[in-house]
Amino acid sequence: MTIFISYSHKDAAKVNLLAANMVKRNAQVWVDTWELSVGDSIIQKIQDAITQSDALLVVLSKASVGSEWCKKELSSGLIRELEEKRVVVLPVLLEDCEIPLFLRDKMYADLRSDFDLGLSAIMNAIGKVSNPNQSRFTDEDDFTDWAVDWGDINGFFTLRFTIVNSVSALRMTILVEVDVICNEVLTSRQKQFTDTGLDWLGRMIISEALFDFGEGKDIKIVIDDSLPKSTVGTIRDESCGAEYHVEIRCRKLGEDNGKDQLVNVSGYLKNIRDYLRATSRKPNADETKKLMEIVATPM
Repeated sequence: MTIFISYSHKDAAKVNLLAANMVKRNAQVWVDTWELSVGDSIIQKIQDAITQSDALLVVLSKASVGSEWCKKELSSGLIRELEEKRVVVLPVLLEDCEIPLFLRDKMYADLRSDFDLGLSAIMNAIGKVSNPNQSRFTDEDDFTDWAVDWGDINGFFTLRFTIVNSVSALRMTILVEVDVICNEVLTSRQKQFTDTGLDWLGRMIISEALFDFGEGKDIKIVIDDSLPKSTVGTIRDESCGAEYHVEIRCRKLGEDNGKDQLVNVSGYLKNIRDYLRATSRKPNADETKKLMEIVATPM
């Protein structure tokens, strides 16, 4: 996940200190003076960065609230919030100043008196909008919470997605669990990723295999009573002996309206795929090299 930092260059020293401390805490930040090179199109580079970043950290000071550049960056971030229906703009108060009208109802991180406390607030806020292992999707009538966890089941590496869809109008909740169980070959490959510090990347590869499976199979399950329903499937690569066993379970909770309920499992997985692609960081050069070395070894 990349955090775009919007600020006035008059505050560059403080912002560089803030950005450096965020990087130490494993945040990926975009600061113009760090990213722009001689000859770059400033407007295009900044537009691309705002569009591709996952959140916009707006550093508020007397200089920044009067800056036309900062106003445009803030406007872009607020438009994204409206379009994507999620938190994108994270305000940070650097000094006493007039807070822009459209930010006054937002909680802000305060760096004025205690830098460390303000930094902690920033990292907590980033975690809420960028945790690649859980999130919430909202709609007009319902919301869907999901989380992913992993571990060994009988010696095989397993990834589990837990999905809870609450429909307020129906006074009912749908619980879906999706297990992806790796065979010996893939469990061994995941251990390679873990041993080189790329366990997160190995999990992403497994997740993508599941998402492709869900998209290709268009998985929909009908729940016609109060009992759990399940289906299974297999993702297989005959050339290397890799195999994922997929188990999907779902059931209704809450008030029973006596009606059949169609559960679009593939739709849930698509939303999770989109979120993960937006929030998961990209491997750096060293990690990419390690990845290529692992991929080049036989399974």
